[in-house]
Amino acid sequence: MKITGNTILITGGGSGIGRALAEAFLAKGNDVIVTGRNRDRLRQVEKANPGIHARQLDVDDPDAISAFSRLIVQDFPALNVLVNNAGIMRAETVEDGTTATAEATITTNLLGPIRLTSALLPHLMSRPAAAVLTVSSGLAFLPRAAFPTYCATKAAIHSYSQSLRAQMRGTPVQVIELAPPYVQTELTGPQQASDPNAMPLSDYISETMALLEKDADADEILVERVHFLRFAEREGRYEESFARLNG
Repeated sequence: MKITGNTILITGGGSGIGRALAEAFLAKGNDVIVTGRNRDRLRQVEKANPGIHARQLDVDDPDAISAFSRLIVQDFPALNVLVNNAGIMRAETVEDGTTATAEATITTNLLGPIRLTSALLPHLMSRPAAAVLTVSSGLAFLPRAAFPTYCATKAAIHSYSQSLRAQMRGTPVQVIELAPPYVQTELTGPQQASDPNAMPLSDYISETMALLEKDADADEILVERVHFLRFAEREGRYEESFARLNG
């Protein structure tokens, strides 16, 4: 992926990693569009970052995705990069017998990216130097038991990314997976943004951008801090690491 001169669409761009990526890509000379559900947050992003375009989108709504996809390529015909970042992370107690959280998580974290990617692929395949970036998680490879469906959806995103990459060979579309570690955002609530055990957001973004710039052909973007999760099985320490993470 080239690091500059793109027109980039980032879902979940009103806060956290999505907003920080949008600002970083804007600084590199890209045209950036962010989406989200919260209109006020999107306005704040636009106001703070002249040059970022905000569009409201609920990735849980398949009809909204279809309508949005048609309009966005009309408004931004140079669109060549999609970043599937929108997601939710909610704790679950599986023994309570309810599936509402699981179903909501699957809709947002898995169906949303699949639907939006499918809707935009015909356009992206017509653009030179196109890319689809998927945001999974280190927890795709070593799950936290308190968040079973979140971790399962991120493992599914990893698998989907691999298959999508294989099917896109021979086309202009590159598929890149970003697998963040635990980062100081509000993904699980306000307390996470100041948790000293989490990687500072600015550090995660700067290392991610450096890796994207260093290796234009990368399949995965893995900051050093996520290696503990990503390579637990490969390094023969999965059970030990799982016990440590869920101790």
